[in-house]
Amino acid sequence: MTDSSPLVLKTQPIPGVCLLTLNRPEARNALSDALRKALSQAVALAGEEPDLRVIVITGEGESFAAGADLKEIASDDPVAIRRRRVLSLWQQIASCPLPIIAAVRGHALGGGCELALHADIIVAADDAVFGQPEVRVGVMPGGGATQRLIRAIGKYRAMKLVLTGEPITGEQAAQWGLASESLASEKVLERALELAAHIAKLPPLAVQSAKEAMLAGADAALATGLLLERRMFEGLFATDDQKEGMAAFAEKRAPNFKGQ
Repeated sequence: MTDSSPLVLKTQPIPGVCLLTLNRPEARNALSDALRKALSQAVALAGEEPDLRVIVITGEGESFAAGADLKEIASDDPVAIRRRRVLSLWQQIASCPLPIIAAVRGHALGGGCELALHADIIVAADDAVFGQPEVRVGVMPGGGATQRLIRAIGKYRAMKLVLTGEPITGEQAAQWGLASESLASEKVLERALELAAHIAKLPPLAVQSAKEAMLAGADAALATGLLLERRMFEGLFATDDQKEGMAAFAEKRAPNFKGQ
């Protein structure tokens, strides 16, 4: 990659699907400040495009993202670290209304693993490497792993990853619930795009409402989550897509969803 190359490549390989590719292959897509900002901005902009339905994030070359760029932060003090605004940049991804699919090949370590944890679906290579090795360099995860891992895979597996710094494979990640599925590395992006294409054909308001209800309800009391789900379910009966979907089902034809 040359200095003029974009840090995040944006393409639209399938109608309704935005593919964002981290583009620092010479550094195994290590998450520099500039790369984080570029990705955050790309996701935020994609979320506002009316014709987009799904975002797929992957890495150029042999890695998804091999963690933070330690060369940038090794000499920082607490104030300098705070000014990097990592959590606010990640929040742009966490709050994106569109479903996000992470296509993970190679290394997803530290911040790279945390980035994957911000996705709604993770398609991993069998031989991908997931881990939180921060303790090995004298710190701890700082981009959400201590909270998101416990919610994804439970206390004891999360503690093992964070406290030992030992990695696991993509196959094991799928067994633990850290990935949605795992398969051969050369098929990962194809599978992620296949899933994205399938979701992109579904009614976008229903898809986005389901995502919002699941994420908001996960941190709420069960009764609160169920009430939120019911209200959003009821609200979808005001959409044209609900009328079209149920009419198409009754008439045994393919629906034509328009996001209205």
